[in-house]
Amino acid sequence: MSATGSAYRRGPFREGDRVQLTDPKGRLHTITLTPGKQFHTHRGHVKHDDLIGAPDGSTITNTAGTEYLALRPLLSDYVMSMPRGAAVVYPKDAGQIVTMADVFPGAVVVEAGVGSGALSMSLLRAVGESGAVHSFERRADFAEIAKANARAFFGEDHPAWTVTVGDLVESLPSAVEPGSVDRVVLDMLAPWECLEVVAEALAPGGVLICYVATATQLSKVAEAMRDFGTFTEPEAWESLVRGWHLEGLAVRPQHRMHGHTGFLITTRRLAPGITPPMRKRRPGKGYAAQEGDESTAPAEVPPGADDAEWTSEALGERVASEKKMRKLARGVVPPTPR
Repeated sequence: MSATGSAYRRGPFREGDRVQLTDPKGRLHTITLTPGKQFHTHRGHVKHDDLIGAPDGSTITNTAGTEYLALRPLLSDYVMSMPRGAAVVYPKDAGQIVTMADVFPGAVVVEAGVGSGALSMSLLRAVGESGAVHSFERRADFAEIAKANARAFFGEDHPAWTVTVGDLVESLPSAVEPGSVDRVVLDMLAPWECLEVVAEALAPGGVLICYVATATQLSKVAEAMRDFGTFTEPEAWESLVRGWHLEGLAVRPQHRMHGHTGFLITTRRLAPGITPPMRKRRPGKGYAAQEGDESTAPAEVPPGADDAEWTSEALGERVASEKKMRKLARGVVPPTPR
């Protein structure tokens, strides 16, 4: 079987397909078609057997007369509804990462960390079966949930994907040859700690892109990239997505929007022995002191400067409870027999 995912199948719905049902109010429900089963709401139910064999893009009416639109879910639909132990990279950011890092078919990509696998699936779809995605995740439970999510979407374990449980700094040198990696994507608390091994793994001209949640992380990784000396001047941005309400003449922005989710920052690996040109704009005098120069030294260490403070809780991220992680782990999908 080609690891393309059920969303990319053509033809009528089949047993085991994921189907997205949309009710008249726009509410989404995702089900996996199983013979003999039913999808229930407080207003009637739909028989799975009535959907098996129906064409993609059809409608079905439940026992209470409510009509649903039935479609195979897109990857963006799937990642927003799949089981998660860690926060997912939103589709708007995953699309930016794939495009701005120029992830191409056949590319060798390194990713850390995996989280729930949302970004991993976008990277796998971009590199194809001829490429390779080497993902690193410190938590074994996150890695198992991510692999199960990807397996459910692609229909099998993707042949281009390798998941290593461990620290990137310790594991990357033995996983890839120096200079053999085209792209590196870091979605982690302290990406500046990994710059040395990333620089060793990246080919000249290769792209490093980091996804960070806070402005303090963004500032620290940008300055670390500059200080390291083997990367180009970093560029940073964020993307905001605002949907629009479309009904008759009432065409206006929606009241709710996907605002800040994270910052993206990119840089490229320079050739060995090459240093970046001097920046035309220099930081202000109070930013950093020269060694032994007390006149420009900051009066005190700014909050968050101590690496020990860089934790998920300190950055305001919601951490999944152990009870939730055990529940998700029990529902992990086993590998499909070949």
